[in-house]
Amino acid sequence: MTERDLHFYEPKHGHGLKHDPFNAIIAPRPIGWISSRDPDGHVNLAPYSFFNGFNYHPPIIGFSSTSWKDSVANIQETGEFVWNLATRDLATHMNATAAHVARDVDEFKLAGLTAVPSKLVNVPRVGESPVSFECKVTQIVQLQGADGNKVNGWVTFGEVVAVHIDKTLIKDGVYQTALGRPIVRAGRRGDYFEITPENMFEMVRPD
Repeated sequence: MTERDLHFYEPKHGHGLKHDPFNAIIAPRPIGWISSRDPDGHVNLAPYSFFNGFNYHPPIIGFSSTSWKDSVANIQETGEFVWNLATRDLATHMNATAAHVARDVDEFKLAGLTAVPSKLVNVPRVGESPVSFECKVTQIVQLQGADGNKVNGWVTFGEVVAVHIDKTLIKDGVYQTALGRPIVRAGRRGDYFEITPENMFEMVRPD
């Protein structure tokens, strides 16, 4: 093997580049487009780039917030939230919901989206999104460093209790990931990828 010319750094001492490469290296990442409601009825909708699925049975998803934001506060108080699939057609709408606004501002209206009632939770889903997960919170965990000190970050986990899927994305009983043209985060301040059918490939596991 040819020895690589490596850029090495210790994060605590800085990365030495024009932009922190951390979230560009861990990419692409699915987007946690999270809707929530506070106890007074105010609705919130915001995207989180640290998001993923963590368990099959029961299905558990989670997103990380790098500060104590409205979504986390709402979910802690009500115990419910909804994840909405962000697609290429909804990209500008999703981006609009990233604006820093007052807690009583309705991001659905701000972004021109339709708030549709959910079935099992008292939080609306994005009507224009082809897939939504209704969730009940299971844990909210404050992160900590290797030294044991708490950091300004919280991971919210939720059990998926109801799923909505546009039937056009289901072919022969199989959900077609790329048909929805989901967008995924790629780093920096505004880099994204779009998942399309021609860029997918199958690789069967050896077991």
